[in-house]
Amino acid sequence: MKLNFLPAGRVRMKKGIYIPGADRSETIELPVSSALIRHKQGNVLFDTGCHPSVVDHAEERWGALAWVMTPIMSADEMLMPSLACLGVNPEDIDVVVNSHFHPDHCGCNQFFKKATFYAHAKEVEAANAAGAESSGYLRADWDCGQPTQMVEGEKDLFGDGSVVLIPLPGHTPGMLGALVNLDRDGPFLLASDSISLRQSLDTDTVPRNTWNADLLLQSYQEARRIEKSGATVICGHDDAQWQSLRKGNEGYE
Repeated sequence: MKLNFLPAGRVRMKKGIYIPGADRSETIELPVSSALIRHKQGNVLFDTGCHPSVVDHAEERWGALAWVMTPIMSADEMLMPSLACLGVNPEDIDVVVNSHFHPDHCGCNQFFKKATFYAHAKEVEAANAAGAESSGYLRADWDCGQPTQMVEGEKDLFGDGSVVLIPLPGHTPGMLGALVNLDRDGPFLLASDSISLRQSLDTDTVPRNTWNADLLLQSYQEARRIEKSGATVICGHDDAQWQSLRKGNEGYE
């Protein structure tokens, strides 16, 4: 089994959303990523990044959200070119896992027409609730008509312990992480926005864009437990960690 981390966008946000005490004028640049897991039973994509149109037309796609989370990437820093560099076509993807339904994590859902999608039932409920768009759920991104398997608790995707979906709520009601157990490089916890920045986990800091602080702190505890068992925690938007990872063809096994 192989794990490849892929560029899927880049955004700029107010630093104070994540770092307490930051000046209101300070901003932070955040990588947006996807992970391709190549298993003998099928190809899994964990998150699909930003929709290609936001490179040049962010406000048309995202509305007011584009002022809060401003895209700053070029067209070649998106998911589809990243997959193409690996020789992977959209129809080669068998499973898409959406960690949650914010548009920087599910923006390319529409391109994977042959895939079965997995999402937590509580995330689907939240995205369908009245006023969901004001919470960052944009239907054009997350709801593309493909079959979706609802996850309730932990879900072993292939029944062999190699890829296990783990609920890590707090940032959103139905946040999912994925524990990927590799033979050579060991386990990786793809934490997505349950841990956007490593600093948040290390200091028990609750970002301002958190849906439920108590649940997020419980998810931090779960992530620490998994890390103590030997897993490498991959944060959702930590630029320092992103720069240190092998990306594209230079994957993990």
